[in-house]
Amino acid sequence: MPPRPSVVVLATFIALSFLLLFHQFSFSSPSYYRDVFTRSRSLKAWLNDEEERYMALIQDRQQLIRKWGPTEVEVQPYPSHNKLYTLWDFFIPAFQCPHRVERIGTLGDGGKWTCGVDRIAKQDKCVIYSFGVNNESSFEADLLRRAPGCEAWGYDYSVDRWGPEVYNDPELEPRAHFEPWALGGSNHHEDHDYPRYWTLDSLMELNGHTFIDILKIDIEGGEFDALTSFVTAHAEGDLPVGQLQLEIHARAGRERFEYFNKWWASLEAVGLRPFWTEPNMVYINIVRGAAPELAEYSFINIRGNHALLNEAFN
Repeated sequence: MPPRPSVVVLATFIALSFLLLFHQFSFSSPSYYRDVFTRSRSLKAWLNDEEERYMALIQDRQQLIRKWGPTEVEVQPYPSHNKLYTLWDFFIPAFQCPHRVERIGTLGDGGKWTCGVDRIAKQDKCVIYSFGVNNESSFEADLLRRAPGCEAWGYDYSVDRWGPEVYNDPELEPRAHFEPWALGGSNHHEDHDYPRYWTLDSLMELNGHTFIDILKIDIEGGEFDALTSFVTAHAEGDLPVGQLQLEIHARAGRERFEYFNKWWASLEAVGLRPFWTEPNMVYINIVRGAAPELAEYSFINIRGNHALLNEAFN
């Protein structure tokens, strides 16, 4: 017996409605991010909800410490096979960036997961700082192409210029500035010093900057002292950074859980929230038998008034 016309019409209507809804909120379409993240509620409300969930995660972290410790001193960062965790399981990227997150730069080592590039690109001017160049500048080159108002300041004492992605592009080079200096927790940059160490605040003052839209740090373990100095200096105010792309080298004593947990908490205390992470598998592949000591993290600063937080850039 053939279906009644009314049933066919109803089934067709349901199917078309589903297809329309799926297309509107497709993950492959930029409208997904716009509609779901900002149109349904304000950016401020989204951030407040995410922060509430993140605070719950911090409590979960304490429970995990009690499970494997039960104190911080007793937690091993890279335990033997009978304990199913690593240091990184305590510090997951549980905060969701309220904007599009995309890979900027190469798909391999050197690329970074970045939040809200389209919003940053709307600014007439923006500032990028990059510490650790190592002859690979695909991240910075892609940012400069996407955001014509941006300029980048790069520092690395082990090389004498940007990677070929920048210096081979005559359109980018005028907006990319480089010095063979190192980032540190204190200033040591007299003529006789090598390498010459600058704090982040000192470099910002030298360059006449009050805010960094995107800060990238990959300095082989120097991130601990450098960021400790930076966040301590801004503990009473807003951290002058929109987002942080950071490779963490948890080794040489810095992996001790008691130390690492305190350092990580200092980043959280000034408003930095991790929204992405990936282990450095290239390091594991090269150094066979090494512990998983290196991990990439992306943080958003949830305080202040910058492009990722300001409704004007919607």
